Amino acid sequence: MRKNGRTDANQSIIVRALRDAGASVLILSSVGNGCPDILAAKNGRTVLMEIKDPTQKPADRKLTEDERVFHALWRGEIAVVETPCEALRLVGIL
Repeated sequence: MRKNGRTDANQSIIVRALRDAGASVLILSSVGNGCPDILAAKNGRTVLMEIKDPTQKPADRKLTEDERVFHALWRGEIAVVETPCEALRLVGIL
C-alpha cells in the first residue's frame, strides 16, 4: 500500500476554480492510501473529490485499488472529477 499520494496536473486549476467561486477547499492529495485529493464545501454541502487528469489515457484515469476501497467504504459524498465544471456542480455552484 503506497503511503503518499500524487497530484494530478489539473488539480491546481480545479482548486482555484472552487476557491474563486467561494468554496472552501482542503487539499488531501498528500495523504495517500486511497484518500481522495480534495475536500470541498459550499453552502453547507461538503464533498470529497478524487481528481483525474482528462489528458491521460482512460486506463491511467481508473481508480487505484486503494481508491476503490476508500470509495466503497466511505459513507459520505464522494466523486471523481476531471474538470472545474464537474467540481463546481458537485458543490452546487453550477
